[in-house]
Parts: sequence; C-alpha cells; structure tokens
Amino acid sequence: MDAPGNSACYAEWSVGIADDPELLRRIDQWPHNKRQPLLMLAAARFLGAEAGPYPDFRAFLDEHWADVSRTVLSRATQTNEAGRCASLLPSLAQIAVAGGRPLALIEVGASAGLNLYPDRYGYEYATSAGTTRLAPAGAVPGGYPVLGCTVTGPAPLPAGLPAVVWRAGIDLNPLDVRNPDDVAWLEALIWPEQDFRRERLHRALQVARADPPLLVAGDLNDRLPALAAQAPPDATLVVFHSAVLAYLDAAARDRFRGTMAQLATDRGCHWLSNEGHTVILQADGSSVVPEMDDERLRGRFLLLHNGTPVAITGPHGQSLEWL
Repeated sequence: MDAPGNSACYAEWSVGIADDPELLRRIDQWPHNKRQPLLMLAAARFLGAEAGPYPDFRAFLDEHWADVSRTVLSRATQTNEAGRCASLLPSLAQIAVAGGRPLALIEVGASAGLNLYPDRYGYEYATSAGTTRLAPAGAVPGGYPVLGCTVTGPAPLPAGLPAVVWRAGIDLNPLDVRNPDDVAWLEALIWPEQDFRRERLHRALQVARADPPLLVAGDLNDRLPALAAQAPPDATLVVFHSAVLAYLDAAARDRFRGTMAQLATDRGCHWLSNEGHTVILQADGSSVVPEMDDERLRGRFLLLHNGTPVAITGPHGQSLEWL
C-alpha cells in the first residue's frame, strides 16, 4: 500500500497487521484475490472501525471478525474517484472537437458511475502559466465537485467542457448512488484522513443522483458489445477505464483488446486506458500497457489513447504530465 505520506492511520494499521501472525493466519484463509489490504481495511471501516491506534483496531477485528470476513468476501475494492475525470477531460475534449460531434461514454469497471459525468464537474488546472478554470454551464456553484489537477507538459487543456449525450457503465457489481449501503461502502474506501476526497465524493453523488447513470452488471467482455450497440450512432463513442485491467487475467485482457479493435473498426470508437503500467503479479507476468521506466512513473498511471501513451496521471487525477 501507499499509506505512508497519505494516511498515518493506515500506515500504522498495515505495519501492525504485517507483524501479527494470528491475524495473517486468518487473512490467509480468504481466497487469494480477497487478500487486498485496502479491501480488508475498508470492510472494517464500513462496519464502524474508528481511525486510531493499532491495538484499538485489533480489538475491533477480534470482536467483529465474522462480519469483517463476510464483508470482504461479498464486496470488492470499487473506489469511485471522480477526480480521475481531470485526467481524462483533455483527451475527451480533443476527441469531441476532432469528431465534431458530442460524446457517448462507456466506462468499464464503473463502480457507481461517477466518472461518467466529466461534463458536469468543475476543474482547476494549475499550470506554470496560471490556473485554467472550467465549470459546467448553468450549474449552481457548490452543486458539483471542483477537481484540482497540477499540469506539466503541453497538455491540450480545453476552453470548455465537451457535450455528452449518452453515458453508461459496466461493473461486476454496480453500486447504486441512491442506495445508502452502497454509498457507505464508497465512503469506507476513502482513507481516513482524506476528508477532501470524501467531500468530493458527496458532491459527485449529488450530480449522479440527479440523473442516475445506466449501469449494467456483468463481465466487461461479455457485456461491452451489446452495450456499445445502444450508444447513439450520431455521437462519438468513447470507452474508458481506470485501475481496472489489473483485475483481468491475460486471456481476458487479450479478449478486451480484440473487442476494442472491433469497435474501432465498426464505429470509430475511441479507447482511453488509464492504468498502472504493470499489474498485480499474475501467472504469466504480463503487463497492462507498454513498458515505461518505473522511476518516471513512481506509482502513477499511464494514460493511453487508442493504445498510444499520451500522459502520466496521478492515481486520483491530482496530476497530469503530458508526454
């Protein structure tokens, strides 16, 4: 985990867990794909664990272990960080201008679909020349999140927000922005000290509740072709994802690339991939995107447009380094 420097609480808890043989024994009883630090910590927070010293957290786990385990086994890390729209917006605006048409968006691995509203959020891009501010036309200030992003390189920052006429998402288990339990899970996935992200989440939820997205449940490879067929033919279709391909094995990734190639041929679909350049180690050791120097990325994502790297991005959209 990247807890040091981002969450003193999670850093302390992670060290405590690593030095706790009995707790590690319990965690080892879960399926391999459920042994994710953030998933376990979020499950405990979802059930009421308060930020504090590790001994208090450990006592909470002892008292609530059955519920923690049940939550881990039934939930997934579905962090729905609206801030990532700041990384995607310049590319989306470029695509809209080049096509001369409004956009139809599909997000795979959409969680609650909060990244499907790039046209309804505000932005503050900090550059060496000053700050570029964008706001949705006609929206009431305070009724939408304002996404801050530090920009380096010749990023094509837009003068306005692109028009989006259709939006949809796919997730194995979509979260409903109107369901209090699902919203509580989204809140639990935010690290304890990061109140600014919690506030951003609440404002993004306001936007989504006013016009809930079309979300379909299922495997992205199974559902994508039929969902893409529903997109308006007079709009430019864009399929995008962030921190998703790590959860696919090599065969599923190959299938997804094939589907995207077919969509590009059939209807000029654009593909935005915002992922870590390597993934959680898998059997074949394959990577999500072309190799790039680890020292340059330093835990950030690589944004690709139709397979070509265009930017290095902060995992939560906090930075954009245009290549």
